[in-house]
Amino acid sequence: MAANLYQFQITRDRTELNRQLIIANCNQMSHIQDFQIKLLEYGWKPSRLRWAFWMLGLVLGFGSRLLGPRLLLRTASWVEQKAVEHYGELLEAIEWEEDLRRIIERDRADEEGHLRRWHSLLESG
Repeated sequence: MAANLYQFQITRDRTELNRQLIIANCNQMSHIQDFQIKLLEYGWKPSRLRWAFWMLGLVLGFGSRLLGPRLLLRTASWVEQKAVEHYGELLEAIEWEEDLRRIIERDRADEEGHLRRWHSLLESG
């Protein structure tokens, strides 16, 4: 959902916020790719409900963009905080294979980095 959120928060403006949103969006797309590869390796398919996450990203992303940079950053922070929490729960819940655990830990560290970045931009603006 975060990739779609950022996709709909990005504008044509040449600002530092837009640059950071583009960087975060590219990073989120790499997370999607990581997990799609693992799903396929294990013989699973992506959820048929993934369109709902796309819609939620559209609503939250475009809606927060319309309401201004401060709310945009607060929305992005909220989404990243939830991701960090969910990754933590996921890591605690199951004994993971080492390669998959590394992917989850790396992606959680990325989310923590996004969260710090959004908080920093909120404090500076």
